Amino acid sequence: MDGQSLIVFLIVGLVAGWLAGTIVRGGGFGMIGNIVIGVIGAFFAGWLLPRLGFSVGGGFIASVVNAFIGAAILLVVLRVIKRA
Repeated sequence: MDGQSLIVFLIVGLVAGWLAGTIVRGGGFGMIGNIVIGVIGAFFAGWLLPRLGFSVGGGFIASVVNAFIGAAILLVVLRVIKRA
């Protein structure tokens, strides 16, 4: 992975993590935490969504939507674990 791809990947993770932290109230973990959640969510959604037969398409917006879905799911799971 070259430097430019890494920067785009981090931007997608940042946007997706911020959106997920905003939508899933009480689940935000700060800027760095949201980037991490967004990046992990992108990997998670990239693995899970095709297995469920769900495709959001290609491009930057689709990558953000995909990462957002994964990050939101991850935040909800972390929130449930945190409460237990």
